[in-house]
Amino acid sequence: MARSPSKRLVLAAMIFAVAMTFIDQTIVAIAVPELQKDLSLSATGIQWVINGYLLSLSALFAFGGRLADIAGHRRMVVVGVVGFATASALCGATPTGGAAEAWLIFWRVVQGGFAALMFPAALAIVIGAFPLQERGKAMAIFFAVTGGLTSVGPLAGGYLTEVTWRAIFWVNVPVAIIALVLIAASRPSDERHPAPLDYRGAVLISAGMALAVLGLQQSSQWGWGDPLTWVCIVAGLALLVVFVIYELRVSNPLIRVQIFGDRGFAVDNAVLFLLSAVFIPLALFASVYAQVALGQSASEAGLYLLIFFAGFAASSQLGGRLLDTRGARSAVVPGCLVAAAGFALWGWKLPDQDLNTQWPFIVVAGAGIGLILGPAATDAVNRAPRTSYGEVTGVTQTSRNFGASVGLAVLGTILILQNKSNIESTLEGAGLPAGRAERVADAISHAGAGSAGGFGERAGRRAQEVFEAVQHDVALSSRTVFYVMAGVMLIAFVLTLVAMPAGRVEAADETAPQPAPAS
Repeated sequence: MARSPSKRLVLAAMIFAVAMTFIDQTIVAIAVPELQKDLSLSATGIQWVINGYLLSLSALFAFGGRLADIAGHRRMVVVGVVGFATASALCGATPTGGAAEAWLIFWRVVQGGFAALMFPAALAIVIGAFPLQERGKAMAIFFAVTGGLTSVGPLAGGYLTEVTWRAIFWVNVPVAIIALVLIAASRPSDERHPAPLDYRGAVLISAGMALAVLGLQQSSQWGWGDPLTWVCIVAGLALLVVFVIYELRVSNPLIRVQIFGDRGFAVDNAVLFLLSAVFIPLALFASVYAQVALGQSASEAGLYLLIFFAGFAASSQLGGRLLDTRGARSAVVPGCLVAAAGFALWGWKLPDQDLNTQWPFIVVAGAGIGLILGPAATDAVNRAPRTSYGEVTGVTQTSRNFGASVGLAVLGTILILQNKSNIESTLEGAGLPAGRAERVADAISHAGAGSAGGFGERAGRRAQEVFEAVQHDVALSSRTVFYVMAGVMLIAFVLTLVAMPAGRVEAADETAPQPAPAS
């Protein structure tokens, strides 16, 4: 396939198409105080405004990927863009009154569903538009831009909320229009491979993912000691096991699970799982640290994250070139080690509460992640025949989202428990009654920056020293979390060092009805 300007236009179109989904992962959290004030939402309602989107996104990725291969990649991107923008507009049009909470949660869930239909198709289009030897560079640009948009959410949300919280949803409409114009101009492939759709498999994996992710999401609210948490997780995992067994027996499966017999594909997905357990929660943990321990505003916290994405964007280009010339292992193995070192050193400096001592290690951590993400995701798709690009991107995104859910649950629990213990001791030491200290510590631990800032404002000048001690407590708790994140990336390093195949992947058999054979 010869180089042509249209490929770059296709890449730009797909970046604009999925841009909304990345921004929406973080932008809503910034507007929570205004949403509660204007719509009188309950604490549970606010939680589901955020979690409902992520839940439907996780549950429907695999279905969306397979549907894209059957119905057409371009068609599903257009459906996803239009549906996502419409749901966004309706979120922004949430009426005041008793129906507000149900209305907003419903349309957030719909947003997540359309994002799940759009994203695998968009990735498949990018993969299909570039020959194998150029995919690394193309996907490096894709992930560098879309990954950086995660940090744009807090920045954009901070400014848009000053106008009206509704603007955080309405901003998706012009982005969607630009995406549709670019799609019309670039005319990406609408290649489709008609086949019966495995509805039973779709129900099994959607229900399994939904239950497992629900249990993980709610663990911080219900508690790990609540049987309901474990019922959801265990039932979800059981359904996923049933799904795998069923898929091995059906003639037209939703996912050809035999592809996991390819060692490279299996390792790619394991790496994406571990990477996402660190990378996706990072925005939350770094934002809480920046706002509480450093006393920054939400917008300034977005700039704190941009330091990370400076390293990420630069190294992702190197990772893409290494993938194209030498294979994924040459980028992913050192990337895991660099990321582990970066997170460990970043965590070491967090108690200093000084950005000047942290930023070199923030860049190192970002550089490590940048070396991993694009090559691992692209290598996985390179191992599949063209007829399965949507299906395989659905699988890789499911691995990423499940990893993110596990990371948020486990690392979030560690942060909450550490914060609560540290802050409670500090407040009791300052003379606050035990019951009051426990309530304040619990509020700050669960709600993060908003509660901490509020406590600082209410406490007044006399309590400034106490508040500074609380800030240091949050920094110490964050250090523990970042050390665990470094440990996760060290596990990924050992896994890739031992199991990831060396060398470039040759083009898969484009006509083969089954995925690439085992390595």
